Order: sequence, then C-alpha cells, then structure tokens
Amino acid sequence: MLTFTIGILILVIGYIFYSRYINNLFSPDDRATPALAQGDGVDFIPISKNRNALIHLLNIAGMGPIIGAVQGILFGPIAFILIPLGCVFAGGVHDYFAGMLSIRNQGSQITGLINKYLGKVPYKIFMVIVSIMLLLLATVFVYTSGDIFTERFFEVRDFSISNPVVLGSYLVILMYFITATLFPIDKIIGRFYPILGALLIIGTLLIFIGFFINGLNLEEFRFLNYNTHPDGLPLIPMFFMTVSCGLLSGFHSTQATIISRTLQNERQGRRVFYGMMCVESLIAMVWAAAAMDVYSLNEVPQNIIGTANVVNIVANKFVPLNLAFLVTLAVIILPITSGDTALRGLRITIADALKLEQKKISNRLLIVVPIVGLVLGILIWAKIYSGSFGLIWRYFTFFNQLIAVPTLLCATIYLAKEKKNYIVTLIPALFYVFITMSFIFSEKIGFGLSLIWAEMVAIVLTILTLIYVLKIIKIKNKKSFRN
Repeated sequence: MLTFTIGILILVIGYIFYSRYINNLFSPDDRATPALAQGDGVDFIPISKNRNALIHLLNIAGMGPIIGAVQGILFGPIAFILIPLGCVFAGGVHDYFAGMLSIRNQGSQITGLINKYLGKVPYKIFMVIVSIMLLLLATVFVYTSGDIFTERFFEVRDFSISNPVVLGSYLVILMYFITATLFPIDKIIGRFYPILGALLIIGTLLIFIGFFINGLNLEEFRFLNYNTHPDGLPLIPMFFMTVSCGLLSGFHSTQATIISRTLQNERQGRRVFYGMMCVESLIAMVWAAAAMDVYSLNEVPQNIIGTANVVNIVANKFVPLNLAFLVTLAVIILPITSGDTALRGLRITIADALKLEQKKISNRLLIVVPIVGLVLGILIWAKIYSGSFGLIWRYFTFFNQLIAVPTLLCATIYLAKEKKNYIVTLIPALFYVFITMSFIFSEKIGFGLSLIWAEMVAIVLTILTLIYVLKIIKIKNKKSFRN
C-alpha cells in the first residue's frame, strides 16, 4: 500500500504548495466578477463558494474518474504515481487557468478564449471540435447512466433500445438534461448539486473505509516492471488517453467556464477550480485501488474487466450491503450531472458564437432543440449497431484530451504577456500535443501508423506547436511594448 500512500501524499502536498504558486502567478484580485457585473438571471448568477465547489466537482466528475481508473490501473501501480503527478502539474493547472481566464474575459467560453489568445483559425477548428466533443459526451452519459441504473435497480440484462425499461430510462435522463440546460443555473443545478456532491464524497469515503475493514491487496511500483498491462498497451500514449478525469481532461475547460459566470470573487478560484480537480483525482485513486484489489483476487469476470460493471462488484465488496446502493447511486449521478452541463456548455458555446443572448427561453430553445435531436440520433445509432458505442467513446477520448492543449496554450500566452513564468503551462501543453498526436496517428480510428512512426510525427507537430506559440508571444509582446 506504500505506492498508493505516496500518491495520496503527492496530491495533498501538491495542492497545498503548488496550487498556491499557480494562484500567485495569476494574482486574483477584488475586481467585479462576471456573476456580479453581467448578471442575467440565467447563466450569470452569483453562487456561494462552497456551493460552487460542489457544483464544479459534479460538473467535471463524469464517468472518467471511475471508468478511467478501473481501466488505467491495468497498467499497474504506476497509475498511483502518474494520476496525482498529472493532476498537480497538468490537470489542476489546466482547470484553474480555464476558469480564471474566463473570469478575466467576461465569462467567455473556452472557444472565445482560443479566439482571443490563439487566433481565428484555431478558434474555427476548435469550435467544431468542442461542439462535437460535448455532443458525444452528452450521448455517452445518457447511455452509460441509463444502463448502470437499469442493471442495478431493475436487474436488466437486455440493454437493447427495444427494451421498454432501458428506453424509458434513457428518455427520463434526456428530459432531465433538457430541463437542467434550459433552466437558470441556480434553480436546479445550484439547488441540488451540493447535495449530490456530498453523496458522491460519502460514496467514495465508504469505499475508502472499506479498505481498512476488508483489507486491500495492492501491488507496489517497481521500475523494472513499470507497465503490466495485460494486452501490452504502451504506457505512452495509452495511459494518458485512458485516464483523463483525475489526471487531465479537456472537458473540464468547458465546465470551469460555466462556473466562471457564478463565482463571486476571484480569490475563490483556487479552491473551486484547482481544489475540486484534486478531489476528483482522489476519487480516481480510490477507485483505482479498489479495482486493483478485485482484479488481483480474480473477483471480476474477464469479459467485464475495465467496464462500468466493476462498480457493483467494488460496492458489494467494500461497502455493507445496506449501504452499497449509495455507492452505485453516486456513480449513476456522475454521468448525469456531467451530461446535463455538457449540454449547457454546448448551448452557451453556440450562443456566444452566434452572439445570441440567453435571457429569453425562446433563444435557449432555438439552440437546445436541434442539439437534442442530434443526441437522440447518435444514441439510436449506437444502440442499433454493435460496437458503435466503443467507437464513440474512443473519438470522445481523443477530442477530450486534444481540447486541453489550446486551453493550456491560452494560459501560456497570457502568462508570457504578463511577464510571468509560462513554462508551467507550456510544458504540459506540449506534452499533450505529443500524447494526442501519437494516439491519433497510431490508432485505427486515426491513421493506423506504427507507434514509432506515429511518435516521430508527434515530435514534429510538437516542435511546430512550440514555434507557433513562441511566435504569438513575440508578436503580442511587441504590440504590448508599442502600446
């Protein structure tokens, strides 16, 4: 259990010290936030710090910290080190700057920040990518939460869309998504998310306590055998593409910019954006440990290793039977409370691009109705054609990690313009250029090259990205000097 304990310490110490350093770089002050200066009663509404923290935790903690953890731990105990290191030096930094830059730019969404700091061409490219990613995420989360719910509470084994129980659960979840997307953020999300966030923390805590009651069988990290994936998947890039939420996730930038419109003071950003990323990482660590235990003891059938079905096995082992449903309920909440804000983020992103104010519900419906039609279409296609869900998830994974790159690059350019240490955002940005490009050029869903050739292409693209960013910094510094 030493490796697991070291990972927890990295996370705690990283938040205490490194997040404070990042916060000091940005230098939050007492200027009026968008929630106070631009209140519209729908998206720009002041919400208290504690409520914002729990809302943001549920927004970012989709199935990633669980599915990513139970898949990522197959690479071995190195996951207990890479997850917290990634969170402290990449994920937390990414989430913090996404939220804080949005606050400094009138609550602009990530696409608006890309337009300002990186230019119109990257903006047009990532406007499409962000929209596709959020659309796929909403669909995936209707799918996964519906299946987990019907399996746990109705003991369903037939998950075809012709099953009325399954279809009914999908429609109920989708109707909730629509309602939460249309209503002002303080009416549903702001009111119920703090309660649901507390339930998520309680569910994770119950598993953690179960470690000490039932015992925990964990491997320790060894340098001579750092990657133990049973299918021989390479640590780079596959681990960093498998484990996103809890380590680094581009999706979080679309959620931090939602909360940027409800924060009452910039000084709350460190706890809300960086802090909740660390809490999510802690959740991923707990689930990774639980998964390693049940895998090592052969308590999971081979055909469901790395899937959402591991949830019920973990809950039944580490939590008393009369409380196990709380863990499952907490897990069901995750995709639901990220899926609705994915749709909300997509509505806001499109509205900002069209310059369509969202105070009128008719304007919100104008955007939401066609989005829901697309979600239904993708969902039906995924259920009819076998294997299509896996395809959707792999493309989502790629887009999700890719979107983290421009977010970090925006922060890099901002810090350079402010004459601050921009290496803290530039290095993780370049690392994820290499990771995402290695992935897409080597995978069958991309170009299908051998890993060596894919990595060579990725190195070239990483260097070109560095040159492009340094050129932008130079141009902006010259403009600043002239001004």
